[in-house]
Amino acid sequence: MKLSHFNFELPKELLAEYPSENRDESKLMVVHRKSGKIEHKMFKDLIDYFDEGDVMVLNNTKVFPARLYGNKEKTGARIEVFLLRELNEEQRLWDVLVDPARKIRIGNKLYFGEDESLVAEVIDNTTSRGRTLRFLYDGSYTDFRRKLRELGETPLPKYIKREVEPEDESRYQTIYAKYEGAVAAPTAGLHFSKHLLKRLEIKGIDFAELTLHVGLGTFNPVEVEDLSKHKMDSEELVIDEKATEIVNNAKNQKRRICAVGTTAMRGLESAVSSEHMLNTFEGWTNKFIFPPYEFSIANAMVTNFHLPKSTLLMMVSAFMGHDLMKRAYKEAILEGYRFYSYGDAMLIID
Repeated sequence: MKLSHFNFELPKELLAEYPSENRDESKLMVVHRKSGKIEHKMFKDLIDYFDEGDVMVLNNTKVFPARLYGNKEKTGARIEVFLLRELNEEQRLWDVLVDPARKIRIGNKLYFGEDESLVAEVIDNTTSRGRTLRFLYDGSYTDFRRKLRELGETPLPKYIKREVEPEDESRYQTIYAKYEGAVAAPTAGLHFSKHLLKRLEIKGIDFAELTLHVGLGTFNPVEVEDLSKHKMDSEELVIDEKATEIVNNAKNQKRRICAVGTTAMRGLESAVSSEHMLNTFEGWTNKFIFPPYEFSIANAMVTNFHLPKSTLLMMVSAFMGHDLMKRAYKEAILEGYRFYSYGDAMLIID
């Protein structure tokens, strides 16, 4: 498969600027892999496709407020700093993206907050847009993290041109988020409401949780026509014994195992044993899934509608079949489905 196979015309107005009014009332397209049948439902109808003993795999990562605005020393220029990952807790070193990048060089200092109580010094130019910063702060590490949280804002994707609003803080977070570390939400999970989770639980659906801290690499554009040459950024992944037990039991009983989102799917596929069962995992994954690909664990998937040429679209194509994906996406555009982070959802089942 080539990059050009994943290009399509996406009308700008279908990019979702706001979430749906209620989490579980976005649209849901249900695609049956075997028959090719496509149905149009609401997200809360998801429950009708699962039975007692089936498993949903959730990514319980939590988004932290990764976008900060600082001022450059001397010039006072406003600089956006996007926290990517903490490199060293003791030294308060972080990999970040800065915008505008051309204005920031090694040795520059940035001041944050009205009282300028948080200062950062640029100590390395790692990539064309990336930098390594050392934060200078007098308080304890706990106070420092609290300060970052206080000054940071919800890192809505760049395609959303509006200002961040108070409701974004809760809506750009799954209701089951537990462990902070993501700079982008695992968006398929945003559709689950407390009420829907309760109904699924009552019906006897099991939940297995893994933690994959979504980095910006997930959204990096693919710039090579030959997909085998694309390198994914590494992201931190934890799958514990409880999750492996739930998933492997369901697999042995030939139950439906549904990955909620591309991140959950990538997590599962990063920890497959030689017998095609799920292993525990603690480390980093840079797994890139594109067609043709043999999936080992999940046989169903919930996902949002993705952008042309994205690695997320490539994984969906590998899971549902390329021709069926193209047909489903064509129908989604005709039916006015909303795309990307705050958009509508798709359930892919056999």
